[in-house]
Amino acid sequence: MKETPEEKRSRLLNLAKSSVGSAYAGTEHSITQAIASYNELEKTRNLVHEKLEEWYGIFFPELRLANPISYAKFIIRFGMDKKAADQAKLAELLGGAAEQVQIQAVNSIGREPTDEEYQQLKALAELELNIAETEEKLDRYLEASAKKLMPNITYLIDYKVAAEILGKAGSLEKLALMPAGTIQLLGAEKALFKHIKFGSKPPKYGSIFKLQQVGGAARFDRGRIARAYGAKLAIAARADGISKNFIADKLKAQLDEVIKKQSNRPPKPGSQNRYKNSGSQGNRNQWGNFRGRGGDFRNQGGDFRSHGGWHGNKRQKKRQNHTATKSSGF
Repeated sequence: MKETPEEKRSRLLNLAKSSVGSAYAGTEHSITQAIASYNELEKTRNLVHEKLEEWYGIFFPELRLANPISYAKFIIRFGMDKKAADQAKLAELLGGAAEQVQIQAVNSIGREPTDEEYQQLKALAELELNIAETEEKLDRYLEASAKKLMPNITYLIDYKVAAEILGKAGSLEKLALMPAGTIQLLGAEKALFKHIKFGSKPPKYGSIFKLQQVGGAARFDRGRIARAYGAKLAIAARADGISKNFIADKLKAQLDEVIKKQSNRPPKPGSQNRYKNSGSQGNRNQWGNFRGRGGDFRNQGGDFRSHGGWHGNKRQKKRQNHTATKSSGF
């Protein structure tokens, strides 16, 4: 019996629902959303702390604490009357910095906040602590989930960086099929498209720049180290997504050997100046600055709108017709 249009529509809808359900059945999409939420929460907490520090700086401008959580807790416990805090209570919260903070509080030029001001500051500090607590929970979830889903990749790099790379790829299957160069540049899409569109310097690394071995390396070694990471991560992704074999210990040993060789490698002569003669700047020096010498289209006839070409010829004909009309008296 021939299928009616309504039956066909119903069958295709059910097939689409089944495909979507199977595509989101794994934990990889949850990890992607978790790392995105973690990054947004981190930005939000930093913004809240910045405003909290600016506001409470009116009342205690001398207070400088490296740990933002300790700063928020100080406001909650001692923000109403900073000079009443004794050294023993401060030591529980601040440790070795308690004595210095107590001296600063006694000699502070700031006034004490009113009860209404303190309540608002306390609410803002509690908000920061709540966000930090949520961050910790997300961090624990990411560590457990990412290491379970990607044991090889998380053995080579930090689990949060691995989760970011997974989010940029879209899924573990797509990540496993990507070449090493693409994995190396995941997270640098804006810089890559800027290079393609405007001819700026091409990026050498994306999210893997957050790794200490890449970001902390010498400036002219980062590209090679990032390339080595891209190559090993491509192999690790195939092991996690396809073969399901654990080979990260061998990859880690090979990667450490490459980084060690690169770190002990003496710099090439003139390597400090090689970027001055490469990239977009080098192209300008070789072919002429587009707005200066050599390649200036506006100054050397290359602009067809004013010096030849279809637009130039059309404008020239208009001028000639206009001059002929004026000379004829019309």
